Amino acid sequence: MLSTRITNARIVTMDPDRPAARELGIWRGRVVGLDEDVAGLPARRTLDLGGATVLPGFIDAHVHLAWAGLKAKAPGVAPSRQADDVLRVVAEAVAQAPVGGWVDLGGYDQRTLDRPLTARDLDAISAGRKVYLGHLSGHACLVNSAVLNGLPAEVARPDGFLAEGAMGAALQSRPPHSLTELASAIEHAARVCRSEGITGCAEAGVGARLFGHSPIEGAAYQLAHESGRLPVRVRLMVAADALRPVGADPEDTTSRAIDLGLRTGFGDGALSLGALKIFTDGGMMARTAALTSPYLGTDGSGQLMHEPEVLESTIVEGHLAGWQLAVHAIGDRALDVALDALEKARKLSPRPEARHRVEHAGLVRPDQLPRLAALGVTVVIQPSFLRYYGDDYATIMGEDRAGWLYRGRAFLDHGVRVAGSSDRPVANGAPLRAIQFMVERASESGRLIGPDEAITVEEALRAYTTEAARACHWESDAGSLAPGKRADLVVLGDDPRRVDVSRIGEIEVVRTFVEGEDEF
Repeated sequence: MLSTRITNARIVTMDPDRPAARELGIWRGRVVGLDEDVAGLPARRTLDLGGATVLPGFIDAHVHLAWAGLKAKAPGVAPSRQADDVLRVVAEAVAQAPVGGWVDLGGYDQRTLDRPLTARDLDAISAGRKVYLGHLSGHACLVNSAVLNGLPAEVARPDGFLAEGAMGAALQSRPPHSLTELASAIEHAARVCRSEGITGCAEAGVGARLFGHSPIEGAAYQLAHESGRLPVRVRLMVAADALRPVGADPEDTTSRAIDLGLRTGFGDGALSLGALKIFTDGGMMARTAALTSPYLGTDGSGQLMHEPEVLESTIVEGHLAGWQLAVHAIGDRALDVALDALEKARKLSPRPEARHRVEHAGLVRPDQLPRLAALGVTVVIQPSFLRYYGDDYATIMGEDRAGWLYRGRAFLDHGVRVAGSSDRPVANGAPLRAIQFMVERASESGRLIGPDEAITVEEALRAYTTEAARACHWESDAGSLAPGKRADLVVLGDDPRRVDVSRIGEIEVVRTFVEGEDEF
């Protein structure tokens, strides 16, 4: 007997062998058949969807659930145009905190304010508290003198604006969040994901100095899972910061590892270990993404996280230790470093199924496209970045480089695999909105950014289903609707392939099933 029969639906399977169906049967959380395979079989419940569209559950290949959940519950200063408005929100948050306590706020964006803020501005209203004002990008912050005084002199900039490693040092001085608090934040963000049709995602870096919330943050995901508060499947990336030297047998080619030598693939079901996350540069909003030519109108060209030799060593050693790698590279100079290191790693030890990933690939020169293809890496892009921040990004890149931003068509034409993601909470995480942008390439103002990089709706859907599943090593279980695969699916109020492109982002997510269950 089937547990659930779905009937009268427009089922888009994303399986080339059987692309469409009207009926689907579920048993023990798996798809057991389509149409005639399940016709006439008894079922505990039958769902007549009245012609609604069914797709495989979306997979977001790069998110930050704990950060997103914490940010949702913390005071925010975005959107703000006036510095005094920001300070008013900070003052209100300070008034709620104990003297000597730490005050977390988010959403700071110096680019949009009438004047830049400094530590001195925060000092005037902090009343004995330590104030941390997180940048919208996640790659910078503004802190007051009470925080600066506890930092090493080499990173404590007097104006209080700290980026990348200096920001990480400020975060390390913050008392860690409790596992209970983190598990609640993870649950909150995961529920939002599921409401948007997402059934699985890759958490992009536990144990990172830049984004870490506790030295035992991974345990918070385990707590959420064990207590039934993880409504989506999660693949945990481990930040390279969490590796430590180990004296393993030389035959094992492992020189750095997390405790017990665990690596990509450990665990199963709802929670497992994914890729090793390696940062090579920063972000565009903070102007720290590493470019080969300066940001337009400035002398700055961003920064690498470490010397190229150090980054190469981390990438090569991670590859030799058996990890799938997720290399954060936004700027084209950072991508050069990543490609050089990945090429060296492959020569030392060919691993065709390693499925290494480049996270973001925000600015990719034409000459880098064939190199990406030759290495067989998957680029994990965030289409919504250009929708929400594209006017700024295109301006700072200039006309010659704007078309290289968060590419689509050029990747596919060169044979580079593309997986979709959000980098939640840096940008809106709804997959349907991102799919719309991948097709129309328009920012919120209507500016077309690299219109030649537009792809089709079908190709965009693949990025959030079959390709994202493959990037997470889930393709045998998820990403398409076929017998034997998990019954992870989303019911939509309309078919993204049949509506006007401008309406894709507004399609209603009616319900989301994870292993055949649509309640959470």
